[in-house]
Amino acid sequence: MAEGGKSFARRDRLLEIESKVRVWWDQHDVFAAEPGEKPPADGEKFFGNFPFPYMNGYLHLGHAFSLSKVEFAAAYHRLRGANVLFPFGFHCTGMPIKAAADKLAREIQQFGNPPVFPSAVEEEDNQPSEQEDANAGSQSAPDKFKGKKSKVAAKTGTQLYQWEIMRSFGLSDEEISKFQDPYRWLTYFPPLAVEDLKVFGLGVDWRRSFVTTDANPYFDSFVRWQMRKLKEAGKIVKDKRYTIFSPLDGQPCADHDRASGEGVQPQEYTIIKMEVVAPYPGKLSTLQGRKIYLAAATLRPETMYGQTNAWVLPDGKYGAFEINETDVFVVTERAALNLAYQNYSKISEKPTCLVELTGYDLIGLPLKSPLAQNEIIYTLPMLTILTDKGTGIVTSVPSDAPDDFMALHDLKAKPALRAKFGVKDEWILPFEIIPIINIPEFGDKPAEKVCTDLKIKSQNEKDKLAEAKRLTYLRGFTEGTMLVGEFTGEKVQDAKPKVRRKLLETGEAIMYSEPEKKVMSRSGDECVVALTDQWYITYGEPEWKKLSKECLENMNCYSDETRHGFEHTLGWLNQWACSRSFGLGTRIPWDEQYLVESLSDSTIYMAYYTVAHFLQNGDMYGSDTSLIKPEELSDDVWDYLFCDGSYPKSSGIDPNVLSMMKREFEYWYPFDLRVSGKDLIQNHLTFSIYNHTALLDKRHWPRGFRCNGHILLNSDKMSKSTGNFRTLRQAIEEFSADATRFALADAGDGVDDANFVFETANAAILRLTKEISWMEEVLAADATLRSGEPSTYADRVFDNEINLAIKLTEQNYQNYMFREALKTGFYDLQAARDEYRFSCGAGGMNRALVHRFMDVQTRLITPICPHYGDYVWKELLKKEGFAIKAGWPVADAPDLALKSANKYLQDSIVLMRKLLQKQILGSKKAKKGAPVQQLTEDKQMSGLVYVNETYDGWKGECLKILQSKFNSETRTFAPDSEIMTALQASEIIGKSSNFKQIQKQCMPFLRFKKDETLALGPQALELKLPFGEINVLSDNLDLIKRQLALEHVEILSYQDSEAVAKAGSLTTVLNQNPPSPGNPTAIFLTSQ
Repeated sequence: MAEGGKSFARRDRLLEIESKVRVWWDQHDVFAAEPGEKPPADGEKFFGNFPFPYMNGYLHLGHAFSLSKVEFAAAYHRLRGANVLFPFGFHCTGMPIKAAADKLAREIQQFGNPPVFPSAVEEEDNQPSEQEDANAGSQSAPDKFKGKKSKVAAKTGTQLYQWEIMRSFGLSDEEISKFQDPYRWLTYFPPLAVEDLKVFGLGVDWRRSFVTTDANPYFDSFVRWQMRKLKEAGKIVKDKRYTIFSPLDGQPCADHDRASGEGVQPQEYTIIKMEVVAPYPGKLSTLQGRKIYLAAATLRPETMYGQTNAWVLPDGKYGAFEINETDVFVVTERAALNLAYQNYSKISEKPTCLVELTGYDLIGLPLKSPLAQNEIIYTLPMLTILTDKGTGIVTSVPSDAPDDFMALHDLKAKPALRAKFGVKDEWILPFEIIPIINIPEFGDKPAEKVCTDLKIKSQNEKDKLAEAKRLTYLRGFTEGTMLVGEFTGEKVQDAKPKVRRKLLETGEAIMYSEPEKKVMSRSGDECVVALTDQWYITYGEPEWKKLSKECLENMNCYSDETRHGFEHTLGWLNQWACSRSFGLGTRIPWDEQYLVESLSDSTIYMAYYTVAHFLQNGDMYGSDTSLIKPEELSDDVWDYLFCDGSYPKSSGIDPNVLSMMKREFEYWYPFDLRVSGKDLIQNHLTFSIYNHTALLDKRHWPRGFRCNGHILLNSDKMSKSTGNFRTLRQAIEEFSADATRFALADAGDGVDDANFVFETANAAILRLTKEISWMEEVLAADATLRSGEPSTYADRVFDNEINLAIKLTEQNYQNYMFREALKTGFYDLQAARDEYRFSCGAGGMNRALVHRFMDVQTRLITPICPHYGDYVWKELLKKEGFAIKAGWPVADAPDLALKSANKYLQDSIVLMRKLLQKQILGSKKAKKGAPVQQLTEDKQMSGLVYVNETYDGWKGECLKILQSKFNSETRTFAPDSEIMTALQASEIIGKSSNFKQIQKQCMPFLRFKKDETLALGPQALELKLPFGEINVLSDNLDLIKRQLALEHVEILSYQDSEAVAKAGSLTTVLNQNPPSPGNPTAIFLTSQ
């Protein structure tokens, strides 16, 4: 087939092979997992899993990348003979599906069916047009664990209409209309995902698949049991707490309910009530008789003793908002909305603006402020206030805040600036800095000192001011001492909560909270912080946290960064709102007005996989109730299965079935590996640790979490608007499944972002199909291969390379370093095969060795390219069974000396080629890559290769001295002075008549050997290499002659004077470049 002049025959052949192999797999049910008769010993079973993807769109390469890590791991363990369980489910709980369905309904209501939209709306860059999965997130909070790059979920604002998003899935208008029903999504996308994953070659036991929500009565029962179990253990409580909240949805907005702002938490402030002194001027005059407060949000209430004024943004938009019958707060509209959801509004959840204001209306207001040492302070203009943080009203403490110091300095020093904003001198000039805190090295006016030190001239020098705050704020909190107030002499960190408590108790301040950063819900509104009365899971409770830390300590995290991420999350994670009133899911069993939110029904469902096929009989929706009915799954049954509970005598379930279900769980649990994107550490993965420790016995706690970064496509972010995006199905159609898997393995293994390169996928198509063609050709000519046992030097080297590949690739698979496994098990092994083909020459390759190579290479690549592996195994190698279960290949211990000898041989040939080119061309340079044959075709050349196998003379003496001065345990040398003393005492060097001349030669040699020793170990100090150089070169004379196009080659000892004499007139050249161990010298003669 050709498209645009390009042939796709190779790709199409892979697609045909893959289709054929999948039929074999289906016929033999190769991925169905059954427990063994006895409990598994270490390594006998492997249970791997992956966070079930959210079903509001097609699977894409981002899913495939994380998924490939557990797939390759499972495939490796299956290959080596372990009993492998890899199940896969589909997440439908939460807001996104319901929000998208409701959005469709609104669009139909507004624009018709099918809708006619008023204009095209461009899609935002960096946003795949399909809905992002619920495990996608945006930037984490700055103090939370995060990577360099974070996923961007579908945002609001300039997004596509939902109808257009559905069209991009290839759906017709008639079909799209059906998606107004949220349950239509559950029946449409999961089966397509299964189809795509099967074509991908995923080794899943599909009998155990399921969807979440109450659409599946069996999983619904499991989640209800889990929640009741947590509540009985005191892990779920009802409480009033600050939480991120969507006003549009009327409920808390957890991480997976957000279009942006995943990981953002409520930021708690203290609002200082700065009372406006009556009579009120200007626009505020209509509020006479009410108490008006400029409500300033601060993170540092202990500094209020140093207030000199208040700040407002002149052009900022403010309002006078009614808090209750008597009190009015002047704040921004955004802050007023947050306050309204925290019970600070006359009408709950609806701020009432009595007067609209700007900052200009507020300048010059006289204020009485709590703890201020000045009885009256005034409102002044500040040009750098951000109205998207806090309330837009800022208290001024110039003694400790660099921003305040510089803004006050600017106004005092610049009469024109005061005049511009109508600031009267008496509002500012009388007010001096008030020392309130002493900080070591910064004194009692730290803001003034740091601004002077950094030479800050203006309030507009943002970078310098940021640095000034960095230098003083933390030091002030940890080391500062209070100088004023009733807590004088106390450390700031001790006084801070006491000052705050006093302000709150006296009614001079209130608590206030808002999102750390902007959060957008999937319904399209900006979230606030609300004080809500709802159900919480008590993450962070000390004893529970202690158990979770114990679990983490015994888990394999596969990287320090991942472990540190878990440790950090366990440090800050606190109560989590687990109830929602909107979306899809399971009802909270004791309070059915609420649903279990999407991160709380997905913490121990890995246990459900072990019994799902008994309950659902292979139907992902739990529609088949023939064996066990959902209502028969009492808490006693679940306790029996998972928690060592007593046998549920009242159960109507067949005792044999119950026994088999319990046996499945006990055999497979705990799971050995869970793979996920690192962005889930801060919620889902840590929740999973907590829930396992709360509900299951210690022997069932997780064994390993492996986290990865996100995937780039060709070094750029995935973006459908730029075309840099592929669904999983698109990638398979473009490259084939195995070439896609190959490129995913090559993309990277760490926690940094990886890179899926299209060129790598295309190169994989070429490599795999060429390898099949080569094997077909070799097997067709099998009779022409050399028979008998491997015997030549080239045979031994190739056999050793195969052994080395087996050992190294096994290590890489065990460590889940799949890119390295691809290198050692495919790239390096292919290079060794190609070198062997050339080295064999006229004698040809050994049949047994070639067959061993084909067998081994097929097994080593099979976890990554399983369709290719099984095709080669059955069709070409004519072997029984399946490559995916063939067993790890057997290997002798690699001969490292032989490996070194071959490297020496290849390096020597390269060196000889350079010497030959130099000798023939003289000072002229050969064209890069010019074949030696072109240089020698008109001449009959012979070569004399001189070898010195032992360091002697001063070099040998230097090595002996270094040996005596090297500590092999610490891998360090004695000081250079000791080495020099030993050189001077040496008979060969120090007592020599030309010591200074030899010393000049010694020093570079000593440095070189010391560096080499530190890199390679003490073997670098041996006087001889671990193999005979003359034997290696002599065994490969034919190869050397072919490589250098020489008629005759002799290998000679430099220690043999008769051999040296053969160099004739070139003896001088030889002596100027004498050979040393590892560096032979070749000279070339023209035959007469």
